[in-house]
Amino acid sequence: MTGPGRQRTGNEPAIGRRMAELRARRGMSQQVFADRIGKSKSWVDKVERGVRTLDRLSVIETVAGALGVAPQLLLAGRNPPAPATDVGAGVERVRAALARHDTPASAPAGPLLRQLDDQAGYAWAAYRNGQHPQVLRMLPDLLADSRHAGHTGPVDPPVLDLLVRVHRLTAQTLVKLGDAHLAWLAADRAMMTATRGDPVRIGLATVTLAQVLRALRRGRLARTAALTAVRQLDPAAAQGDPPALALTGALLIEAALIATADEPADPDGSTFGPTSVELARALTASHLGDHHRAVALHRRATEHDGWRQLPAEHRAAHLIDITRSHLDLGDPDAAGRALLTADRTAPGETRTRPAARAALTAVLRAGPTPADVARLAATIGLTRPGAAALR
Repeated sequence: MTGPGRQRTGNEPAIGRRMAELRARRGMSQQVFADRIGKSKSWVDKVERGVRTLDRLSVIETVAGALGVAPQLLLAGRNPPAPATDVGAGVERVRAALARHDTPASAPAGPLLRQLDDQAGYAWAAYRNGQHPQVLRMLPDLLADSRHAGHTGPVDPPVLDLLVRVHRLTAQTLVKLGDAHLAWLAADRAMMTATRGDPVRIGLATVTLAQVLRALRRGRLARTAALTAVRQLDPAAAQGDPPALALTGALLIEAALIATADEPADPDGSTFGPTSVELARALTASHLGDHHRAVALHRRATEHDGWRQLPAEHRAAHLIDITRSHLDLGDPDAAGRALLTADRTAPGETRTRPAARAALTAVLRAGPTPADVARLAATIGLTRPGAAALR
């Protein structure tokens, strides 16, 4: 509030008027708006009349988030408060926020989920524009408020979405700022929350987890996480679900980036390199419907020595996944051979994975079935020996 010895700048009525106009345009009364930002109706009225100043960046960001606009719209014609530049102190505040597990105090009505969604959306926009110090200032409050939403109300899909969104943003910002170990904690929180939801939510959390593990040079873990999420997304992606398709692409890109990392062989002798990249490209082409290219990339990759150096699980999983392209090209024989090779390579993949059963079912339905493919189907309980037409 303006007091003795403090000079008014003449800008307060302008920013107050903009706040009032945006509030009214969204059909909010002063009381409703006050509840959303955790202030009193009197505070809102004084700001809109220019009696109180709006000079703290954190408050301006909260107001802008509730109005669904960027702070710059409120600050038009006025220099914003100088941002804090102490990144180390900001990271420590985020660390403290991640370390807390209590139910935080809040305004009587509590932060509304819509307001938190708006604030998280603005923070993500700031992240995408490279405004990492600004994101860092917002994260402690976002972490506390989203934790409050998870503790005090029903943990339904919108709350799960918010928790995953905020922890993903935290992890990715920390990676940018060079603290990948703390980022791992935030990414793990996102994964723990996501596993209570649908495959798309899990895929979003896994993209972040893979990025964090890559920053920590844990390539094998990152690749396993990314490809596992791709397989969970596969049924939705196969039905043309846009979020699932986009996430599948993002996860395959992560797997390809991991594969090109300059890492030594692990104790089992598996390596990441050009072959893994080619396989990721083949699966990307398959998911995009370019099956001729997918099969060409697959054949080229499996001709190299690097193919035999990959873990048996990786090779079998890829052979199962590429059957889609063989079938779409009208070549059930090639699809059947891929499944038989996968079964010889890692039987656990073909005999336990739903994707393998679905692929084998599609081969059986495609026409007369070779005896060895029919026997594999009988072994895993899809059909009885002799039930399929043999040739």
